[in-house]
Amino acid sequence: MPPSSTVDEKYYQVAGDGSLAGRMVVLARDRIYADFIAWARPQPMTTVLDVGVSDVTTEGANVLERLYPHPAQITAAGLGEGGGFRAAFPAVAYRQIEANQPLPFADRQFDIACANAVLEHVGSRENQRAFLAELARVARRVYITVPHRFFPVEHHTAIPLLHWTDTTFRWACAALGKREWARAENLILMSQAGLRAVCPAALRPQIGVTGLALGPFSSNLYLRFDQG
Repeated sequence: MPPSSTVDEKYYQVAGDGSLAGRMVVLARDRIYADFIAWARPQPMTTVLDVGVSDVTTEGANVLERLYPHPAQITAAGLGEGGGFRAAFPAVAYRQIEANQPLPFADRQFDIACANAVLEHVGSRENQRAFLAELARVARRVYITVPHRFFPVEHHTAIPLLHWTDTTFRWACAALGKREWARAENLILMSQAGLRAVCPAALRPQIGVTGLALGPFSSNLYLRFDQG
C-alpha cells in the first residue's frame, strides 16, 4: 500500500461508511457541493481542477467526482498513484502531484480550481499561502473548503469543544493518544481569521460557512475568489 493511501485512511478513521460521523461527512460534503455549484454555475464545457483527491473510496470522499454531471471535464490531482481513484472514476483524468511543490499545470489552464479539506494539511502557514497562490495561478476562479475549527466536534479526532484553543487541543490529543493531530505538519485548525491571514487581500476572497448548517459554528468554511 503506498504511503499516501495510508494517510488517506487516517483522515477517514473516525468517519467510516455507515457510522454516524460518516453519515455527517456525507451530508456536509453534499451541502458543500451544492454551495459550490450555486456559486460557480459551471457549464458542460467548464474545465475543473480538483486538488487533493483520495484513493479512499468511501461515500464521503471525492464528492465532486461522485456528483458532478460532466466528469470528463475534471482533472483530479492527488499524492498517490491513483489506482483506487481511477477505478472508481474512470472518466476523470488523474495526475499525480508532489506535496508542497508547484502544480504541474500551465497558467490559467483551468476555468475553476477547487480543493476540499486540503489546506489544513499542507504543513505550515507559508505552505498554505503557496498552495493558494498555485491555485490562483492555474485557474481564474478558485473554491476551497476546510473543516471549521469552531464546529462543536473536531473532524479528525472526534474531540468535542477542546479543539477551540491550541492549548486544550494539544492536551486532549495527548490524553487520548492522538498526538499526531496536534502537530502543524499534520493539521492546522482553521477559522475565518486564519483563512484571511493566508489569502492575499488582492484576490478579494469571499469567506463564509458551508457544510452542516449551525450558524457561526457550521461544520466547514469556504474561501472563494474570481480573478475575472
